[in-house]
Amino acid sequence: MFESKAAARQYLLSARSARSHAEDLLRSAQQVVSDAHRVALYVSRGPEPQTGALIDWLLAAGHEVLLPILYADNDLGWGIAPGAADLVPGRLGLSEPPVDLGSDAIATADLVICPALAVARDGVRLGRGGGSYDRALARVRPGTPIWAAVYDSEIVEALPADAHDHLVDAALTPNHLIALRRSVDD
Repeated sequence: MFESKAAARQYLLSARSARSHAEDLLRSAQQVVSDAHRVALYVSRGPEPQTGALIDWLLAAGHEVLLPILYADNDLGWGIAPGAADLVPGRLGLSEPPVDLGSDAIATADLVICPALAVARDGVRLGRGGGSYDRALARVRPGTPIWAAVYDSEIVEALPADAHDHLVDAALTPNHLIALRRSVDD
């Protein structure tokens, strides 16, 4: 186990940047995303598991895709994906939809797929440390599945956690959707 979140982030970011190439989530997601009309997702960057083809496929299959808009306070608003060519530059080099529906729009999603550096088998998700997704995930409608997008090697036995960390239901990797054990307090 990692001694701290900072140590875990440092190790995981280093391992991720050493990958020879980023892998796409489309193949594994196609097999399991069916009943969700509105999917909250994100636009991947760099060595993250790639979401571009998944976004395109969801839109072509008639799903609505909500993408995040990063606010100055690191909270997230959400907008409907118009298509990759119509995204606009956002804060910190992110690609965002042009229309902001507000931070509560994530509560309208039928499925949430969020970024992570790692997930533990008990559902603890490790993000980059800004708290954006922990705040956003707290607004998700109860019962809505939340999946963390990671590589197979980023599913670990345990991660440091704080009270404000929001658990996820599954890990979506380029190869699988893996259900995670949930905390008995959840």
